[in-house]
Amino acid sequence: MLEARNLTKWYGKGEGRFQALDDVTMQVRRGESIAIVGKSGSGKSTLMHLLALLDEPDGGSVLVEGNEASGLHAKAVNELRNRRFGFVFQQFFLTASTSVLDNVTLPLKIAGVPARERRVRGLAALKKFGLEDKAKNRASDLSGGQKQRVVLTRALVGEPDVIFADEPTGNLDSATGRVVEEELFELNRARGITLVIVTHDEDLAARCDRQIQVRDGRIVDSSEVAA
Repeated sequence: MLEARNLTKWYGKGEGRFQALDDVTMQVRRGESIAIVGKSGSGKSTLMHLLALLDEPDGGSVLVEGNEASGLHAKAVNELRNRRFGFVFQQFFLTASTSVLDNVTLPLKIAGVPARERRVRGLAALKKFGLEDKAKNRASDLSGGQKQRVVLTRALVGEPDVIFADEPTGNLDSATGRVVEEELFELNRARGITLVIVTHDEDLAARCDRQIQVRDGRIVDSSEVAA
């Protein structure tokens, strides 16, 4: 479904310039769950951002179902990302003063879905996560666990093929983290949504079908997780 070929990425200028990724090649199969693991600064988040088309490589290419993303116009990339991908980040990226429903339906608004349909789909998605009673609340009124579940709802509302999750339980207590984990893997099992998860959490990584170990900008191991 997704393929990285010889990806290279640099950041910074002058003496501060450093190589975040160095000749990385990998594939993401439809319907699988992948954990990208490694120490801080290893390049794992950079790899996810490139796979998700949130950034562009300095060398190499990213293919979506065999088609090179670099050959697409910016508008086409935005449409593909909005239509096919969902995102879950530990920083939440919610608009604090806006209602929970408006936060959840933002991808649909960007996609040009009519307001009435956005509302219906947004409320249905919130109901699945037990948050329908929070639809009119401001995002700033929610607890950390509720915010992360809103982020999951927003990622799901567009019915994506892939969910990219960067440290999805990093800011949560252990009990809430387990709930979020269960929700992610239920989406994978029940709906066939592909999961690409960046994490330091060994237990979370062990639940994935495959682990990609990144060190110093290179993949040093890619292994199936034993059932």
